[in-house]
Amino acid sequence: MADESSAPRNRRVVTGHDKNKVAKALIDAPAANAKYPSGEAIVSTLMWVTDATPCDISIGEGIRDEGDRILGTPPPANGTRFAILEIGPSPRGVMHRTETLDYVVILSGRIDMDMDDSTVHLGPGDVVIQRGTNHAWVNRYDEPCRLAVVLVDAKPLGIGHPRPREDGGGYRR
Repeated sequence: MADESSAPRNRRVVTGHDKNKVAKALIDAPAANAKYPSGEAIVSTLMWVTDATPCDISIGEGIRDEGDRILGTPPPANGTRFAILEIGPSPRGVMHRTETLDYVVILSGRIDMDMDDSTVHLGPGDVVIQRGTNHAWVNRYDEPCRLAVVLVDAKPLGIGHPRPREDGGGYRR
């Protein structure tokens, strides 16, 4: 699952206005900025990034393709990051925490969200509002799970860095 040949293609339609202020699709093409972390059953396709809030949505057809950027997991300072994740079946996930407010929508399949001392089972249509918590996405099921994920930069929690969990299952705060 974690190779380019089997990765899903995400059509990305980006709208805007021409010089006459007429609404139109400025980009209508497959999202091509997919990452395949080695050794993981995951594909992360970046859809769009913003550098500030409020963001710039100026009139004009010559927009920069903000989905073609290279960046890590968190969004830029004061910005946002929108990606589609596909997580294949795997018994373990990577425990992590970002200083962000995350909106996560389960599009298809099932997934478990492991946290420090608990697990939440999620399925299609479920929504997670994640507020800087330590977590891992683990697909303990037979089919891939697709998630839409928007990360919004947030004020630091001031609770330090994650530390190893007692059960050896990743990290905990």
